[in-house]
Amino acid sequence: MPTVSVKWQKKVFDGIEIDVSLPAYVFKAQLYDLTGVPPERQKIMVKGGLLKDDADWSAIGVKDGQKLMMMGTADEIVKAPEKAIIFAEDLPEEAQATNLGYSAGLVNLGNTCYMNSTLQCLKSVPELKSALSNYSLAARSNDVDQTSHMLTVATRELFGELDRSVNAVSPTQFWMVLRKKYPQFSQLQNGIHMQQDAEECWSQLLYTLSQSLKAPTTSEDPDAVKALFGVNLRSRLHCQESGEESSETESVYSLKCHISHEVNHLHEGLKHGLKGELEKTSPTLGRTALYLKESLIDSLPRYLTVQFVRFFWKRETNQKAKILRKVDYPLELDIFDLCSEDLRKKLEAPRQKLRDEEGKKLGLQTSAKSGSKDSDVKMTDAEASSNGGGESSTVNQQEGASSEKGTHMTGIYDLVAVLTHKGRSADSGHYVSWVKQESGKWIQYDDENPSMQREEDITKLSGGGDWHMAYIIMYKARFVSM
Repeated sequence: MPTVSVKWQKKVFDGIEIDVSLPAYVFKAQLYDLTGVPPERQKIMVKGGLLKDDADWSAIGVKDGQKLMMMGTADEIVKAPEKAIIFAEDLPEEAQATNLGYSAGLVNLGNTCYMNSTLQCLKSVPELKSALSNYSLAARSNDVDQTSHMLTVATRELFGELDRSVNAVSPTQFWMVLRKKYPQFSQLQNGIHMQQDAEECWSQLLYTLSQSLKAPTTSEDPDAVKALFGVNLRSRLHCQESGEESSETESVYSLKCHISHEVNHLHEGLKHGLKGELEKTSPTLGRTALYLKESLIDSLPRYLTVQFVRFFWKRETNQKAKILRKVDYPLELDIFDLCSEDLRKKLEAPRQKLRDEEGKKLGLQTSAKSGSKDSDVKMTDAEASSNGGGESSTVNQQEGASSEKGTHMTGIYDLVAVLTHKGRSADSGHYVSWVKQESGKWIQYDDENPSMQREEDITKLSGGGDWHMAYIIMYKARFVSM
C-alpha cells in the first residue's frame, strides 16, 4: 500500500497509508479522523483534478511518498459541557418521579385492586391533595373519631409517597387502617381476603375525608370534599293515587348511570338515573303510597363522578351479576339539560362566553345575542376540542356556577379518570384505573404497573364483552373567565 503525506492549512500529516483496493471515500474518512473536515467538504488535488469518492486509484496512479494537498473547513469542535451530565438513574428518587411525569403504581396486597384503582383516581385530584396536605391533628374536628383521623392521615401519607417514588409503593398502612375503619373490607374466603366493590371503597373513603376535612370553624369553604365532588339535587315527588306533590333537596357524591336495553349512551343512562319510584307515607291517604321522583341538578361540583350501575343481585344464583351491555361515554360531557331552571340561567352567560372564545380561535364571528336556551343544550365543535384546564381553587357550592370571583362553570366537563372492572361478578375479576395527567397523557394503573395509553382507546372501555369496562368515571369542570 502506498504511503502519502497530506498538507492541510499549515499542518502536514505524514505516513498515511492508502488501501488502493478500497474506494477513495475510505481515504477521505481517514482524513476526517485526522483533520475534522467532513468528506463532503474535502477538496484533494490529484492527477486529473479533484479526488472523487468513487475514484479508481489505478487511474490516478498515486505513488509511495507522494505529497497531496487538501482544502476544506473542519466541523466546530464540540465544547465540553460546563456542568457534568447527570443521568436520570443517578437522580434522587423524588427527582426521577418528577422527571417521569406520572406517579408510581401500588402493590397488590391480595385482591386489593379495588382499593388501588380507587386511590389512583382520587389522587389525580390536586385540590384534594392540597386539602389533605393542610390537614393535621390540630385541625381535626371534635366530631371526627380516631379511626377516621388515622385513615385521613394514611391517605395523605400514601399520596405523598406515590409522588416521591419511582418504584411501586406498598399501601400496607393504608389498608390496615381502612379495614379497621370499615371491617367489611376484611372479609375472608378460604383464608384469603375477598375481592371487594371499588364503588363501595370509593364512597366510604370520600365520606371519611368529607368528615375529616371539614373546617372546625365557620369559614367560606366549610366542606372541601362536598365542594369538589358534591352534587345538589332538587327533586319533585308526585303521588299518582292522591295527586299530592312535594319537593326535596339532597346532596350526593356521584350520579348514577342506569343501564337497560334502552340505554346506549351515558347521557341516556343519567336521565334514567334521575328518575325513579319510592314508597313513603301519604298524609292524604294516611298510608304508604307509591311516589314518582324526578330530580334535576341544582349545583355543580368541580369534579363530576358517575357510577355505571352494572351490578345487581341475581336470585337464581344468589350472587352479584354484571350487566355487560355497551354504554358509550364521551371525552367531553355537557349536562346543561339535566340542570334545574335556576342553574341553567346561571350557566347561560358563561356558556356564551365559551362559545365566543372558541369561535374567535376558529375565526368565526361572535354574536352577543345568540345565547338562547336551545343553543345551550348542544356543544359546538369548538367547545368539544377545548382541553378545559381550569383553576385549582375550590368550587363555592352556594354559587352553583362559579368557583371564585371571575371564573364561572359552563356545565361542560372533560374526562380525567376511568375506573374499570374486568370479569363477570363484583366479587371477582380485576379493577384498573386510567388517569389523565397534567401533560394530557393517559396512564393505566394496573396495580404496580403504570403504562402509557392512547386517548382514543379510553372511550373504548365502554363494555359489550369481557374486556375492561367503565364502572366509575370522573369528569373535571370547564371554566371561563367573566
